[in-house]
Amino acid sequence: MIRSLILLVSASMALAASPAFFARGGGASSIAARSSVFGVSRGGGLFGSKSKDDSDEAAAIADPGEKYPAMSEEEIEEWLSHIPVFAVTDSKGQGVVLRPDNDTSVFYFFMSPQMANATLQTLKGANEDMDLQISAMSLGKVWFNVLNAGDDAAVKLKAPNSADDAEAMVTKGVQYRLVPDTRDLMGARMLLTMDPADGEKLKAGGEFSAEDAQKAIQKAMTDSPKFKNTFNEIPVFMIQQMRLQKQAKAEDGNAAPEPVNLLPMYFNLQNMVSTWQQFLAQAGGDVKDVEPAINLMELHELVDLMKKESEIDFRNVLLIPAVGGDAPAQTAAAGDASGADPMAQMGGGTLGDD
Repeated sequence: MIRSLILLVSASMALAASPAFFARGGGASSIAARSSVFGVSRGGGLFGSKSKDDSDEAAAIADPGEKYPAMSEEEIEEWLSHIPVFAVTDSKGQGVVLRPDNDTSVFYFFMSPQMANATLQTLKGANEDMDLQISAMSLGKVWFNVLNAGDDAAVKLKAPNSADDAEAMVTKGVQYRLVPDTRDLMGARMLLTMDPADGEKLKAGGEFSAEDAQKAIQKAMTDSPKFKNTFNEIPVFMIQQMRLQKQAKAEDGNAAPEPVNLLPMYFNLQNMVSTWQQFLAQAGGDVKDVEPAINLMELHELVDLMKKESEIDFRNVLLIPAVGGDAPAQTAAAGDASGADPMAQMGGGTLGDD
């Protein structure tokens, strides 16, 4: 099937400059330096390897010798469906393809609405006569059908402000790029490169000098073994001890089933850290001394694992959308996992599809 019309922007346009990297302060320590079925858990990072009780980690892991069945593409699409991604489109929902050079056609999906808006403002500045906007779409709807459909998928391209579909050209080779928030990308790199000594210093309440901070950022930029690209490498963060509860509804007058424990995974590192700290502040007692084991995965690798038999029960894993700007976390570390649907305000089809 040939995808619906995609608007072509002049070759002189390029992607808007990404927001500057910066290191977030507060609540930082060291990372769990041990292997994990969940992904990378080494190097340095935010909290520390000490944990008083790791028993909850088994809640989403099969017993030895047992595995959970692979998830189907339909299940994965549903698993991703509540995650919004943002793209520049015209008022009809036709996506804007950028031409950084004569041989490359690129369509960008952004995890961050702020980064999408920065690109929108750059495009509007050079194309004042074009009616452009930011459109929100479901990551589940575009994951297999667009982002991972391959470069051979045929699309129709037409010049800006062209009203005649007859002028559209059918082409292949459009690159679809999913862009993470640069702050979370830097957070992932720093998790992989921060020295344990630096983490202990922060944990003890010490402060980095401007020179130390610059060295840490430079090391993250140059030495990180993963997340070196600015697109199609999406960090996903989790704390192994963290769980959410989903309360099941009673049916036909029967008593409600026991709540289901879910393992949350976050696209936004600061959101996860703030949620954990809020939980510790409310929990009190010995829980305050628990050192969370932060783990890091890449979204494409995570989806690949879900398509195979696994020790992890991905059906009881919940992805938490990033919270825009500096808004507080909306999900409690131990509470009801049924929040407002972030997809409720999304409308229209995918890239102009009927």
